[in-house]
Amino acid sequence: MTLFHQILEPSTLSRPSTEVAPALIGCTLVRRLPSGQILRGAIVETEAYAPGDPAFHAYRRVTPRNQVVFGMAGRAYVYQIYGMYHCLNVVTDCEGIPSAVLIRALQLECLPSGWEIGSKENLHRLAAGPGKLCRVLQIDRSLNGTILQPGQPLWLEQRQQEFAIVQTTRIGLSQGVDLPWRWYVQDCPAVSKV
Repeated sequence: MTLFHQILEPSTLSRPSTEVAPALIGCTLVRRLPSGQILRGAIVETEAYAPGDPAFHAYRRVTPRNQVVFGMAGRAYVYQIYGMYHCLNVVTDCEGIPSAVLIRALQLECLPSGWEIGSKENLHRLAAGPGKLCRVLQIDRSLNGTILQPGQPLWLEQRQQEFAIVQTTRIGLSQGVDLPWRWYVQDCPAVSKV
């Protein structure tokens, strides 16, 4: 039996990040690894970044690093932090308006080939944070600008069920900390930090 997954078209992301971020909760991020293995994880935590936001990479101007977020919606914006961790964002809104959603945590369906963990609880924590999920899904700057659609290394599938969602302020920032632009699935063990 073939299970049909409804694709989330990149064009549906052409809305402000503060609308898209909660809408992505429960959607599935799909990664086709270079080996051909397909990994899926439910998005359980997001943060929105928008024009005028002092915590956003695009706050001041277009640069070679952030130019993807000024482009069309439905692309991956991948950047590196601390010289070693990558973060995956989904570009949103209209072309020319910098806007993105940081994917903060996933609840993985299964382990990648070659990974071993001690318990099911550890599976929930494997992608509980933006750097962790990029490490396990082998997401790096080479995927920056990728259109999120089947046939590409990354794509999104629509939500299959509803969840109780918590809205709160973003974490790990020094600016824009008072904006309530973080969403996560209530009581989910895969969320990075409650």
